[in-house]
Amino acid sequence: MKASRPIGIFDRQYRTMTIGIMLVLTTSAFEGLAITTIAAKIAQEMQGIHLYGWIFSAFLLAQLVGTLVMGQQVDQRGIFNSILVSITVFVLGTVTAAASVNMYMLIGGRVFQGFGAGALITCVYTCVTLYYPDSLRTQILAAFSMAFVLPSLIGPYAAGLIASYQSWRFVFWMVIPLIALALLLTYQSFRDLQRNQQVTEGRRAVDSKIGKAILLSIGTGMLLTGLGMMTKWEGIALAIGGLGIMIPLMQQLLPRGTFQVKSGLPAALVTRGLYVACYFATESFVILGLTEIKGMAAAIAGLLVAAGSLSWSGAAWLQARLDAKDRGTGRKQRVMLGIGIMIGGVILVMLALFLPGTGITLILISQIIIGFGVGLANPTTAVIALQYAESGHEGKMSANLQFVDSFYVALSIGVSGALVALAETMGWGISTGILMVLTLQLLLVVFSFLSSLRISVLIREEYQAAGQQIDTLPM
Repeated sequence: MKASRPIGIFDRQYRTMTIGIMLVLTTSAFEGLAITTIAAKIAQEMQGIHLYGWIFSAFLLAQLVGTLVMGQQVDQRGIFNSILVSITVFVLGTVTAAASVNMYMLIGGRVFQGFGAGALITCVYTCVTLYYPDSLRTQILAAFSMAFVLPSLIGPYAAGLIASYQSWRFVFWMVIPLIALALLLTYQSFRDLQRNQQVTEGRRAVDSKIGKAILLSIGTGMLLTGLGMMTKWEGIALAIGGLGIMIPLMQQLLPRGTFQVKSGLPAALVTRGLYVACYFATESFVILGLTEIKGMAAAIAGLLVAAGSLSWSGAAWLQARLDAKDRGTGRKQRVMLGIGIMIGGVILVMLALFLPGTGITLILISQIIIGFGVGLANPTTAVIALQYAESGHEGKMSANLQFVDSFYVALSIGVSGALVALAETMGWGISTGILMVLTLQLLLVVFSFLSSLRISVLIREEYQAAGQQIDTLPM
């Protein structure tokens, strides 16, 4: 008897949703990768290099709030309604950023963009939890990396060319028709999913976590602003006040046991937050380093960094194949291997930027290595975390994932921006500031590896027999 072919994410019952959410992510990825390339030029043109880190941090802190808001609302109002709200807010931010006349208006636009993006990605992760069985989740999360391939190939380079020969404003304007196309193509798929979604009935009051997230963003903003002004007493006061707000709120918003890196979900989230923070902060400041230290054109620098996105995609597909082969039992080992590779990648980034005589080749290799490492680890930690989602509360677990991604990255990039601003204020030069930034990222990824030792994995029996219960590996 001929063996049946394994079900895949592009089979008939999953194809439309798979293509739809990949289009949504492609649009978001294009904007994110393009901004990384042109941020240095924007800051220079608007005479706001001291606010460079806020181009990213404002987006990410608002993304944190959008994540938690939508994590509640998607379970109560349905996936389709939530997608429409998310896209509307994102478009409003994009228009504001494109029309900005100074850095403060630009940062305001990035706040709206961040809120919309956080809400949108939470919706996408909720789709994964609702629509796909566990045995297909590594495949769909690997497919997400493919949504970054085209943007990573053309986004950074195209953004650099547009900013050099036209205006960086066009990079924002061109995102709007892409969003419209993505919505047009996914409209029916999300409507169909909402009809079948188990919507939580009852109260629709604002969750207390939302207010706490807003306060956490304010406290983090105070800390980051204060760090950039550490030579003044006002800066020290702001930083201390920000920490005083942040620490108790973090204890309340993160899952219990996160500060202690307890085995299970807390360890998985801490591990993910630290290496994701390292990756995105490194990529953001490598562009600045290549243009300021190596004197490269923004378009070429963006193209080199794009190599990391491509290797991320390749590694993500590799881990999906390995996951199918070992039925999920090797997930912890793949996370640890990916983070170990990232450690080597960050060291190579530092050598590529600061060793005399190094050229494009070493920079390219460093990006490929660090991208491969994060590609191996990232879909895997997402699958591990999503297995802890309770029925009817999938949006909350999706929000947990996006919370750590947004908050850790925002804090890392914000502190990094403050280090660059401090180096400029003290007269140390921008190269010293970037060296301090990369040293911080190396420490983060080393701590991520240590916390990964405490990850535990749930294996669903659908790999072996559909409909059976979950076996738990030793914690």
